[in-house]
Amino acid sequence: MSNLRIPTAAIFEPLLRPARYKAAWGGRGSGKSHFFAEAVLEHCIGNPGARVVAIREVQRSLAESAKRLIEDKARRQGVSGLFSFRRDRIGTPGGGAILFQGMQDHTAESIKSLEGVTIAWVEEAQSLSKRSLELLRPTIRAPGSELWFSWNPRRASDPVDALFRSGRPPPNAIVVRALYRDNPWFPEELERERRDDQKNNPSRYGHIWEGDYEPTVEGAIWTRAEIQQNRVASAPDLEKIVVAVDPAVSSGEGADETGIVVCGLGRDRRGYVLDDQSVRGAPDTWARRVVSAYDHWRADTIVAEKNQGGEMVRTTLEAVRRSLPVRLVHASRRKAERAQPVAALDGLGKISHVGDFPELEEQMMQMTAEGYEGPGSPDRVDARVHGFLHLFKNLTAPRPATAAPARRANLGAYQGEF
Repeated sequence: MSNLRIPTAAIFEPLLRPARYKAAWGGRGSGKSHFFAEAVLEHCIGNPGARVVAIREVQRSLAESAKRLIEDKARRQGVSGLFSFRRDRIGTPGGGAILFQGMQDHTAESIKSLEGVTIAWVEEAQSLSKRSLELLRPTIRAPGSELWFSWNPRRASDPVDALFRSGRPPPNAIVVRALYRDNPWFPEELERERRDDQKNNPSRYGHIWEGDYEPTVEGAIWTRAEIQQNRVASAPDLEKIVVAVDPAVSSGEGADETGIVVCGLGRDRRGYVLDDQSVRGAPDTWARRVVSAYDHWRADTIVAEKNQGGEMVRTTLEAVRRSLPVRLVHASRRKAERAQPVAALDGLGKISHVGDFPELEEQMMQMTAEGYEGPGSPDRVDARVHGFLHLFKNLTAPRPATAAPARRANLGAYQGEF
């Protein structure tokens, strides 16, 4: 039996350890697919009889699969004699096989054919549907089996991002971000392409090469560059902290989330997004989440929109704990109108995100002056807006002499009980 000696980029070394879930996301040229293709070969040689499946959401032909890449890797590593390259699969040592399939071709019954698989590698995982993910995870159940995911992020709401990048990944998961600069074998041809995109396609450069989410919609009142420029690793001393809540009106399948965003006002007179605890669930579920965030951050106030529930919002929270400092607010203007004063503060560099909040930031990228252009309701954005309108209600933001003109907005969009 041949022993492979495959050089591995440092960014992928954590993925060499056994784990139920291994996930690598990032931009073009990072070597994600090459790493996993080599890992498939190593697994099959070291585990005779192993069954592996390389999966995409939709696979119209084998030309779209990783089959050619794995075959090329086997030849370059000098181990092609250990494998048999067939039309629709690759035979492996010990009578095993590497299969190539599309999840959309499977039903709840047909997916059972994969129960003996030891490795499932999901390529282009940004396209994997929620249904497919829910079918796949419990199917791969052989002792010591693993699920691998590689993808270039598209949206924070994509199921693979929700699973691994929401701040609550599944147990026994190793997640790495891999970029072109982490690839010691990054070719000069791609470097020329990267520089050309950096110069001539700046709006999409971050998505293509840095693994950022898709660019903002046209006319968005926030930009990714703005958020990234203002982002900080930690907050300074804070004068006030609020837990802002935008309650959902229902809790069934497909219901909107309840936006729960923790905002702070620093002694430096700047705003800080500290946490996003938004959740989909029944009223007692989101109420407990709100109270937990209130305790964790030692908040001063809970600010909640009352448009959809009136005093019932206060009652729901006080069913969890009485005498909470709840301030109900009535939003009398459209979501986009009341968001613009806060967007203006972001544009002036007056608000920072403490860390990454991908789902919240994706919603922000889809809020325009005309309204929200994303799916569902921008619950996280609404909560963020309520939080900062409360914190900045008596604060003016002077325009720096060198800054671009601030976005103008009507502060009358907010009518709160203070």
